[in-house]
Amino acid sequence: MPELPEVETVRRGLSPVMEGARIERLLLTRPDLRFPFPEGFAELLEGREILSLGRRAKYLLIELDNGLTIVSHLGMSGSFRIESEADAPETPGETPGDFHHPRSKDGKHDHVIFHLALGAEKTRIIYNDPRRFGFMHLVRRADIDLYPAFAGLGPEPTGNALSASYLAGRFQGKSQPLKGALLDQKVIAGLGNIYVCEALWRSHLSPLRGAGTLVTKAGKPKPALEVLTENIRAVIADAIAAGGSSLRDHIQTDGSLGYFQHSFSVYDREGHACRLPGCGGTVERITQSGRSTFYCAACQR
Repeated sequence: MPELPEVETVRRGLSPVMEGARIERLLLTRPDLRFPFPEGFAELLEGREILSLGRRAKYLLIELDNGLTIVSHLGMSGSFRIESEADAPETPGETPGDFHHPRSKDGKHDHVIFHLALGAEKTRIIYNDPRRFGFMHLVRRADIDLYPAFAGLGPEPTGNALSASYLAGRFQGKSQPLKGALLDQKVIAGLGNIYVCEALWRSHLSPLRGAGTLVTKAGKPKPALEVLTENIRAVIADAIAAGGSSLRDHIQTDGSLGYFQHSFSVYDREGHACRLPGCGGTVERITQSGRSTFYCAACQR
């Protein structure tokens, strides 16, 4: 699944061409993705202006001028691409770097096509999803916090609400392994497997360590929890700046791959030497709650 940095990369790529644009036509090439499209989906969207693009956890939010918000999830293989109606559809945008991945050109997987007008500019935003595990729902903006996927979500790892004191309150008395506690979306929204592994390595903390060991008896964060909090913020910021990790199917809106995967310190590096200078350890892979965990037992305690 694309993680938070990938979805944020998509949001930033779409915002300049979607915000302020009017949806002239919406073409659906099938009645469903993972779930059926909302009843009257195209009719409710055509003629509406897009006010803004937001993100909550791993969901893209497209706010319309009629009080509705499109809640979009990319699933396993979903991606958006941008095409000017004046250009050849197969001409992808270019991004500097050595690892260019052409966006999908297989029309049978183009399931949602937004025909947009922004002044004199005519643009197509095309949602392509070979595995059809993504979805689009419509929610009234006033009820967005009641949307089932958002109910009870923790703070964003990019926001000011995430602090060591907050995490201390959530971790106090917990023997649950630290990795599992960080993946709990009710603790931190949108923080996924890749970036938990990376943040724990940067913090020299074992994913097997009990979450409560980072909290004092008085309920205050220990210095290690302060470091972990800063590293969670830093690894997410670095991944967003790099354009997301683009593992497997995920691509940016211009068709190019992100580059953060080339900076992984532990994720998917089983058997490789630890990148911490002087460590001498080797990256291991274990399974926790059905997910692969990568860490160095020599320097992560």
